[in-house]
Amino acid sequence: MADHYKNRPGQPSRCCLSPIAISAIAFCLILAGTIGGAMLRARLPEPHLTGDSKEVIRLATALVGTLTAVVLALLFAATRTSFEHTSGYVSRLAADITELDETLEDYGPEAIPIRKQLRAEIGPLIDSIWQEEAARAGRRIHLKSARGASATYLLRQLQPQNPQQEALQARALAISSDIAQTRLALFAQPPDSVSHPFIVVLVLWLTFIFTTFSMSAKPNATLTIVLGVCVLSASAAVYLILELGLPFDGLMQVSNDTLREALRPI
Repeated sequence: MADHYKNRPGQPSRCCLSPIAISAIAFCLILAGTIGGAMLRARLPEPHLTGDSKEVIRLATALVGTLTAVVLALLFAATRTSFEHTSGYVSRLAADITELDETLEDYGPEAIPIRKQLRAEIGPLIDSIWQEEAARAGRRIHLKSARGASATYLLRQLQPQNPQQEALQARALAISSDIAQTRLALFAQPPDSVSHPFIVVLVLWLTFIFTTFSMSAKPNATLTIVLGVCVLSASAAVYLILELGLPFDGLMQVSNDTLREALRPI
């Protein structure tokens, strides 16, 4: 296991607004644009909404709609890929920790203190990755542990008595190194992988699209319901993208249950 814990290096500052708050703002902006388009239709002269003008508006809306669809697809693909990679790192970390414990068990009774220390380091390791969860639970994040008491340090101090133990120690050290690399890869994950300028542009485009939609026909009950559902769907898409961009927080965060349950009691 790693000798110490630390915050993610180069961690950028997160947006102070939650995905729900940003999605609610997006919903309000798009809805305001939709209502504004309906009000604007009632004030504009008829020639502005018929004939060539209507055709140009339709083409402009189609262009912006295509760009919006491309940006939505890119954002979703990027956040989904980042989320899956992070989930894979967590699964790999849990598997390595389990393998390390089994290797130490095969080593013999001399490795029992190391196995106990390995279990003691699981909690701080999880808290150092899922920092928001630890903060909400009121747990203090351990940024550094005593060097002489870490599992890795104790593992290096083992004195093999036969070739089998030498091979097991070498394997355990290799697994420990892999755990350290995976842990650093998790720390290197940005706390928010979504590009917020993209979100801002996306919401502005969606606002324009729904504004032109509501300008295209006189308001009625059916049109109001359909546009309302579409506005809600668009803001929900923004919410899903933002949630996927937060692998260690939010409703769809990567679970740490596999790490917590990786080691059975000695």
